[in-house]
Amino acid sequence: MWRTRYAQEVRPEDHGTVQRLAGWIEESRNLGKIAFLVVRDRSGAFQVVLPKSKVGDETFDRLTKLNRESVIAVEGKPAATKSTTFTWEILPEKHWVLNEAQAPLPLGVVDKVNIDIDTRLDARFMDLRRPGPQSIFKIRDTVLAAGREYLASNGFVEIHTSKIIGSSSEGGTEVFKVKYFERDAYLSQSPQLYKQAMMATGLDRVFEIATYFRAEKHNTPRHLNEITAFDLEMAFIETEEDVMGVIEGFFHHVWKRVVDERRKELDLVAKEYHPEGFEPLAVPKLPFLRVPFTDAVRRLQDSGYKVPARAGFEDEAKRGEAWAHELGGAEEKALAKLLEPDGHRFFFITKYPLIEKPFYCMPEHGSMQDTWCRAFDLEYRGVELLSGAQRIHQHDLLAEGLKRKDLDPKDFEGYLKAFRYGMPPHGGCGIGVERILMQMLDLANIREAVLFPRDRVRISP
Repeated sequence: MWRTRYAQEVRPEDHGTVQRLAGWIEESRNLGKIAFLVVRDRSGAFQVVLPKSKVGDETFDRLTKLNRESVIAVEGKPAATKSTTFTWEILPEKHWVLNEAQAPLPLGVVDKVNIDIDTRLDARFMDLRRPGPQSIFKIRDTVLAAGREYLASNGFVEIHTSKIIGSSSEGGTEVFKVKYFERDAYLSQSPQLYKQAMMATGLDRVFEIATYFRAEKHNTPRHLNEITAFDLEMAFIETEEDVMGVIEGFFHHVWKRVVDERRKELDLVAKEYHPEGFEPLAVPKLPFLRVPFTDAVRRLQDSGYKVPARAGFEDEAKRGEAWAHELGGAEEKALAKLLEPDGHRFFFITKYPLIEKPFYCMPEHGSMQDTWCRAFDLEYRGVELLSGAQRIHQHDLLAEGLKRKDLDPKDFEGYLKAFRYGMPPHGGCGIGVERILMQMLDLANIREAVLFPRDRVRISP
């Protein structure tokens, strides 16, 4: 290997021992008789000292003439230094130029200039050499590891479902159609139908770190057309409260792991994206507040906020029917401002109008004539992190739910089959990973939280 230590792994006890380090040249200072290279690896940076009298003219000239971002490896004995920036430095006894970078660079790595996000995404390999953007993906790694750890420790089995499906997962037209041999097929909007089918198998709790494809023609900093998410489903529940209990435990565990293990990266993200200051990330307290939909509408109205009426139900809204109102992004932010002073950064909105939710959501009292259903959203800092619900587990009621959404049960025969032969009560949710990171780190654009974003216009790199 070209490396025995990363920069941040070199300790005082390593001084005087032969070590090999490697990385990208970030800065070169040639003072004539001595030169200094700052070399960066994924853990941080280290200093290479080049006294011409010790390394020789050939080595001195070769290393000092390399372009920034060239890749080198050096071997020598780390030693303490009086530098105000570094605690140790290394004088190379051997060196290797592994790859010389061309000039000019597509974008600067250490230059203190504003670079628009499209330029950065076009050269993502270079953008992620910068400490701030790179830190987002180290935090993302911890979010994924912590989420998987929590679910596995709570009896969930990890599965993987097909991303090519014969019908829309959730109804509607916002799907990518593909040609599957002689048939039309679709890229999966979610593993919803498959993970529900798993509830009939005896695997009572399952989860998937899934990929969603949504053909929504939006151009906003909050939406993507390819999404990564934790998708979980659990059986033998009594109510949606059982699912919400797992969810709040999930977020408590994930936040704690990030706070405990990624303090350095949180500071680097704050420095890069919030030079004006960033509120420290805090582990949330349990349990999270539950706010029924009717209570949410009332709180907003009592504060003077005009909650918009659902299209076509303006008269019902005027009469005070809470279900006739809609809570969009503006309403979610307004509600968060009302609750945050009391310490409620995370909170559930529960008992949604049945008219608003997908066909598989359980009506409050088990009838399609019900006004309310057993669905919920989790809010954090004024943005919806997830939607979930107790699902319908009775075949005939589920067929009614499909018809309620103008969907033909015949098109879902493969899905409905599992509900004829003993489907237990169940529920679940989908938790968008990019949305978690966007809100956790207060990022202005969700594209910052995905390596290679796919949106309405971007399909490369």
